[in-house]
Amino acid sequence: MSANGEGPVVRVDGLSLELTSGDPVVQDVSFAVNAGEILGLVGESGSGKTTTALALLGYTRPGVVLRGGSVEVGGQAIMGRDARAVRSLRGRVVSYVPQDPGGALNPSLRVGDAIMDVLRAHRSEAASHDSVHTALERVELAADPRFGRRFPHQLSGGQQQRVTIAMACVCGPPVAVLDEPTTGLDVLTQDRILTELLRLRREEGMAMVYVSHDLAVVARMADRITVMYAGRVVEHGPVDEVIGRPQHPYTRALVGAIPDHRRPRALQGIPGVAVGVGEWPPGCAFAPRCAFAQERCQAAVPALEEVAAGHSVRCVRWDELELSETGPSAGRMPAPAASASDGPLLEVAGLEVEYRSGRGRNVAVRDVSFGIEAGRCVALVGESGSGKTTIGRCIAGLHVPTAGRISFDGQELAGSARARALDQRRRIQIVFQNPFESLNPRHRVGASIERPLRVLRKLSRADAAGEVSALLERVRLPARVAGRYPVELSGGERQRVAIARALAARPDLLVCDEVTSALDVSVQAAVLELLAELQRELRLSMLFITHNLGVVACVSDSVLVMDRGSLCESGTVQDVLSTPSDDYTRRLLGAAPCLPDQAVG
Repeated sequence: MSANGEGPVVRVDGLSLELTSGDPVVQDVSFAVNAGEILGLVGESGSGKTTTALALLGYTRPGVVLRGGSVEVGGQAIMGRDARAVRSLRGRVVSYVPQDPGGALNPSLRVGDAIMDVLRAHRSEAASHDSVHTALERVELAADPRFGRRFPHQLSGGQQQRVTIAMACVCGPPVAVLDEPTTGLDVLTQDRILTELLRLRREEGMAMVYVSHDLAVVARMADRITVMYAGRVVEHGPVDEVIGRPQHPYTRALVGAIPDHRRPRALQGIPGVAVGVGEWPPGCAFAPRCAFAQERCQAAVPALEEVAAGHSVRCVRWDELELSETGPSAGRMPAPAASASDGPLLEVAGLEVEYRSGRGRNVAVRDVSFGIEAGRCVALVGESGSGKTTIGRCIAGLHVPTAGRISFDGQELAGSARARALDQRRRIQIVFQNPFESLNPRHRVGASIERPLRVLRKLSRADAAGEVSALLERVRLPARVAGRYPVELSGGERQRVAIARALAARPDLLVCDEVTSALDVSVQAAVLELLAELQRELRLSMLFITHNLGVVACVSDSVLVMDRGSLCESGTVQDVLSTPSDDYTRRLLGAAPCLPDQAVG
């Protein structure tokens, strides 16, 4: 990808932000973005990438203050201006596309009125229904003339995201900040959003700062990449150089943690936990997690050195390491082998599910049949609305099917979990996509894990309390986490707590519903490693519901592909991903993000 060459429209020089307590959050960050160029800003949660991106809008979170440096966007200085002056620049000079469009859009405003409000605030002379229609047309939402009259809750996730893009572009700002705009979307919706953004860049010449933890997506979108860790830039350069020949061990570790459906491999999680604000060690902040660290790495913070034209790295050993030779091993994560005599542990036959609304009915699942053998992992894939989560909820007894039969270990299951025997409820557990919503915020972690021990396994309070620590250790969390509330944990830690709670029942079947979709790639790799290990040790069967085909290639034995409520293809992972027979499966594979061919590993 080449930029338009009109000179930098974003200049960040020595940006440093800190808490009011004095702890640094972002330190000495510098970069520039030319007109028509896309800069990828990547790193794990807590790396400072979103804080840096929000500084382009003159925004800092409560308790965060500017310590030094400057930010200039579209020729306008951002830092040091009063709040009213900065607000006047948002939407006109720099716009923002959020990660969660459902939470960002006003639920009481119709879509057209929301876009009109942006026009009235920044381009009152252009505020007209024609301008609103043009904005919707630009993101391919104007086919239905009544679309602008809809409320956000009447739209799909992909439509909501396209509305936020329309709002961000309606005033023609030279710069847009995109904060994880496709996280949680299925691959087809994500592909449409990314294609739309690239078209807007090409036609409007808009510069973009694309914040993400997914290097596969950034590799498709960006011209250059800035990698951040613990508030500092650790590597910066052209996308092909940074991904194909990373010079910092952290960048290499991020690349190794990305699943790729074209090259299945056992993922490598990054050891340890990313340091938080106030926890930065002396010297290189990544040293405690780095396999190549030496004593000198901890002596002082390494300088950001140029290793090639336009390619810089913050590592004292960059010229000694051959990181391209340390790739992860090929092949999916090893799972236990099923014996020839094993029959299906779970059988689903002719499953149908309808949702009724007034006099109408919507068929969510239509005549679906499949089985899962003991110790096997079956992936259920498809875009949003295909019915895959509904199937998982039916198996767990959280949704009563309209027709069909679900049998477990030779016994037919009642549709509702309440009507099932206690042992059947114990043997089938579900882990939800959002652990923060599935964990009771008023209960400590220990109490949440203890409940299934007492209710489903009838352990005494003393025995249950003793087993909580063992379960936390099994999911690689320290015992002290038992005394914390969910809000005190990171997303990856909360998801491990949810897995520990499910394992407390000693299930035979685990239904995993998009359990890694909102996690950093490094945390995702660690969770997938954990699930593969548990599958081997406990001979767990798993139904893995996901839209990430790279994850499917790494953890599953077979694949079921859903399209509009029906199974359109099934087979082994190798057969479905390498030689798909259905056009819909081919579309999914074509839309799935993947690393460039020259990427290491």
